Amino acid sequence: MSATRRARLRALAKLNLDLRILGKRPDGYHELRSVFHTISLADTLDIAFTPARRTRITLSGNLDIPDNLAARATQAVLDATRTTGAVELDLRKRIPMGAGLGGGSSDAAAVLLALPVLIGRRLPVSQLIPLAGGLGSDVPFFLIGGAAAGMGRGTELYPLPDAPARHGVLVAPGLHVSTAAAYSALGPRLTSESQQNKIVSFQSRVWSVFGGPGRADGPPEGCNDFETVVFEQFPQLASFKKRLSRLGAKPAMMTGSGSAVFGLFRRPEEAARALESLREVPVFAVTLVSRARYRSLWWRALASHIKEKVWPPQSRYIR
Repeated sequence: MSATRRARLRALAKLNLDLRILGKRPDGYHELRSVFHTISLADTLDIAFTPARRTRITLSGNLDIPDNLAARATQAVLDATRTTGAVELDLRKRIPMGAGLGGGSSDAAAVLLALPVLIGRRLPVSQLIPLAGGLGSDVPFFLIGGAAAGMGRGTELYPLPDAPARHGVLVAPGLHVSTAAAYSALGPRLTSESQQNKIVSFQSRVWSVFGGPGRADGPPEGCNDFETVVFEQFPQLASFKKRLSRLGAKPAMMTGSGSAVFGLFRRPEEAARALESLREVPVFAVTLVSRARYRSLWWRALASHIKEKVWPPQSRYIR
């Protein structure tokens, strides 16, 4: 009987510290500029692989999600490595869904990073990136973690120096914001003049915050183009942003197309006070997670299945 290999993974959420929408592309997606950063809020994914002649993928957990990205990522890895076997996924969701936090994308990326290790196959970055992009625009970011600039539809990524460690408060009121509707409402406001202004402004902000020595002390007030249209539909989100700002958050803004709003604070006690004052809605204490810490979490989770600390993680079962 073939031995089963198991791992327990933490699939971290992300924030958009900046998000500019430039216009619609010929392929139907929108051209954007964004700064992503991983945070401590995470789903838990238990994954088990048993070699077998036939493929069987089972998914359990605390939420029934149709067309789950983690299951799709599992099939993609099996196809790419030409492997058959039984894969069991037990997904415990903690990242709020539909909040702009990338929870489903992170779950998928967790499978892309871990399953090849359990199988005993190598999937180089040149294969992982297109696999991730085929699953969703946010998935490739979770292959690297930390801070990264995203371009194109978000899949063209450039690692950035990590932002200074910050404590944050994340407000997730559970409102459903349609990303498609937000893009549609924003479309008429996108002009060629605004595109150039956004590119220059985005470039200036990235240089000032992530440009090495002399950079700004932490993320300044960022920009999220979706706020204009989403706050018109959901003014309560604008109210949460204002409250976070008054409590000392810098920046305070919405992530993705919403509906989560976050604030980052210079001191942990400021974040603690803000957390307590917002208890009437679902709220989470979070911290920014650096790329070094992100990779360390993965190496620790896969310690019994890898030989050395390289990225992406490489299986000790490869022959």
